[in-house]
Amino acid sequence: MATVSGAKGYLGVLGEFIEFIIERKSYWLAPLIFILLLLGALGFFLEGSVLAPAIYSIF
Repeated sequence: MATVSGAKGYLGVLGEFIEFIIERKSYWLAPLIFILLLLGALGFFLEGSVLAPAIYSIF
């Protein structure tokens, strides 16, 4: 648990979230957050591209 507390100081909010997942044993949240981050990154990087209309039609 000392490693998690040490990471919390360096990572800030992300470290607190990791500590929350480990303490509450809510491991199912990790893939959910990962997928949400991937979708956000996809939207950010494809915002001005030619593929934007295709992405908008999916959602």
